[in-house]
Amino acid sequence: MRSLPLPLALTARLTPVAVLACAGWAMASGPDKTSTTASGDTPTQQTAGQSASDAPSSSATSTAATKTYAAAPAPCGSIPVATIKSLVPGAKTAGKEIPSTDTKLRRTCSWNALKGYDYRWLDVSFEIMDTDAAAAKEYKDRVAEKSGGGAVPGLGDSGYSVVNLTTEDKQQTREGVVMAQVSNALVVVTYNGSDFENKKAPDTDEINKGAIKAAKSAVTALKGSQ
Repeated sequence: MRSLPLPLALTARLTPVAVLACAGWAMASGPDKTSTTASGDTPTQQTAGQSASDAPSSSATSTAATKTYAAAPAPCGSIPVATIKSLVPGAKTAGKEIPSTDTKLRRTCSWNALKGYDYRWLDVSFEIMDTDAAAAKEYKDRVAEKSGGGAVPGLGDSGYSVVNLTTEDKQQTREGVVMAQVSNALVVVTYNGSDFENKKAPDTDEINKGAIKAAKSAVTALKGSQ
C-alpha cells in the first residue's frame, strides 16, 4: 500500500451530575388551646419558628433532586467491541481516553484508523451538568449552533443529529454529530470518514446511522452507570 498524505485537518486531529419532618406537639387536654409556655410563647408560635429554621432551602432541595448523574462514566467502555469494529475498521477496540481537566464532569474516548485507503474517526463524550435545566440549556444552545440536522426520537430526553461535508485539498470528509440530553448529562458523538483513494467521503446515510448507533450505545452505558 502506498503512503498517502492526510488532509491538514485530519493530520492535526490524528496528532494529538429530604422530606421535611416537622416537629409535632401534643395538644394538652382541656379547652384552653392558647395556653402559654414558660417562655411566654404560645405552642403555635414555637412550632412556626421551628419550622422556619428547620426547613432546607428550596434551591438546595431542587438541585439534589435533579442531579441524576454525579460523574461521567468511563467512555472507552461505552461502545460495544462489535460496533467499534464495524464503524472504525482496524482501530484498537480499547480506544484512547482524551485527557480532561475534570474527569468527573467530562470524559471523552476516541477511536481512529486508516485501513487501506479508508479513514474513520469516532469520538464519544460524556458531560455532567449541575441540573437538568442546565443540561437542557446547553443542549439547546449546541443544537442552535449546528443547524440543518434533525431530531432523533427516543434518544435520551432529547436527541439531535447533523451531518456535514467538507472539502480540503480536493479531499472530501463527511462528519456526523449526534447529541443527546439525558437528565443532567450530555452525550456527544462525532463520527467522520474519508476515502483517500478516490478523495470521496462516505455517503450521508452511512455516517448518520453510524453516529446514531454509537450514541444509542453511549446513552445506554450512561444510564447503566447510576
